[in-house]
Amino acid sequence: MKNKTYVSDIDRSIYDVKDKVNASYKSAKGLTAGIVNEISLEKNDPSWMREFRQRALKIYQDIKPPIWGPSLEGLHMEDIVTYVRPNTNMNLTWEQVPTDIKNTFERLGIPQAERTSLAGVGAQYDSEVVYHNVREEVKSLGVIYTDMESALVEYEEMVKEHFMKLVTPSDHKFAALHGAVWSGGSFVYVPPGVKVEIPLQSYFRLNAPGAGQFEHTLIIVDKGADLHFIEGCSAPKYNVANLHAGCVELFVGEGARLRYSTIENWSKNMFNLNTKRAVVEKNGVMEWVSGSFGSRVSYLYPMSILKGENARMEYTGITFAGNGQNLDTGVKVVHAAPGTSSHMSSKSISKDGGSSTFRSAVKIAANAENSKSSVSCESLMLDDSSRSDTIPVMDIRNDKVDIGHEAKIGRISDETIFYLMSRGMSEVEAKAMVVSGFAEPIAKELPLEYAVEMNHLIQLEMEGSIG
Repeated sequence: MKNKTYVSDIDRSIYDVKDKVNASYKSAKGLTAGIVNEISLEKNDPSWMREFRQRALKIYQDIKPPIWGPSLEGLHMEDIVTYVRPNTNMNLTWEQVPTDIKNTFERLGIPQAERTSLAGVGAQYDSEVVYHNVREEVKSLGVIYTDMESALVEYEEMVKEHFMKLVTPSDHKFAALHGAVWSGGSFVYVPPGVKVEIPLQSYFRLNAPGAGQFEHTLIIVDKGADLHFIEGCSAPKYNVANLHAGCVELFVGEGARLRYSTIENWSKNMFNLNTKRAVVEKNGVMEWVSGSFGSRVSYLYPMSILKGENARMEYTGITFAGNGQNLDTGVKVVHAAPGTSSHMSSKSISKDGGSSTFRSAVKIAANAENSKSSVSCESLMLDDSSRSDTIPVMDIRNDKVDIGHEAKIGRISDETIFYLMSRGMSEVEAKAMVVSGFAEPIAKELPLEYAVEMNHLIQLEMEGSIG
């Protein structure tokens, strides 16, 4: 007999809709020089990019996988399809997008968000961007926002100057993999002094079972400019492993500001091995807002290099690890100039045996005098079977710095739940309220519709937590 807190099903219908795979081209499973060359030919790469991909592949073959972090058991590259081209080109109106793909993005609310609160949208489906548009008034400011393939043709020299210069293929095995098979993604350039008043957004949807998604995001915010860029991603659940190994490179110019917000909502068969990095010039500001939900395993550690004097970085993030999930996330900052400052605030929630790890790394160079850094991480475990770890690392090379670190790990108190239940709530509702309050500081940093989505994801994760 069901008790009063039983929830029979979790409604993930918005995210779990699976379209029939209707690809115009799919690479063979696995990773070989021949497959990488085929991808280059399919994408009509310039010669330097073809050579770059092959060099990255060689590095991938030579580098060992990480010997730390969650197990990657179940991820077999010989079973992964690295390139799936949907049966459409990039379109400039939603009406031109094939009906099944358009309906998927409609369910995710992307066209509606574009109409109400975005200055431009890019929508990627499997390996290619299928829709891209930006408002004319934003274009008239000289802002460039397009897919990476178009940028490679129209702005080749700018791409060549920046592409995988912050995250090089030799950084780690999955950066090298990305360099070999990358496809899709976004290119943004904001000219000096231009402030983009409303956000740009890219959304990445992976539909094909057993496929990998390797989008590349390259954003250059020039001197004194200002931009808020949002990324969202999701995939339906399959009984085979999917892989996400994207790459994000952010260049923040002198006196510029970039806010990069992301809500990752991968299905729980996904290995999420993403790499994100920013370099910030004098008086520049880099702001990260990150929500990590879903995936079977995540390795995700956004890094900022505070290169110029008085550069600043802020990071606000949350993770939610449930049954069968091992989310290994964190943040890294390098203070490479005097007067730089950073603040990192992270929250994690784990339940039903989920494992959450937060790694922070602060490096302050010998010349970075009068720098400040603070790290704050809070973890909330909802039961005895879950796990939460915090691993801080600090490398301080001069004495004139101000450093702080604070960590809290705890459980919801029985007294709090009892109090809320005495006011008429069920146990599930009481726990959901406590978790929502715990996550509120993150939600406040997101645009309203993304805060709503994050709260919805938390509610989905909380449903069924008590049988």
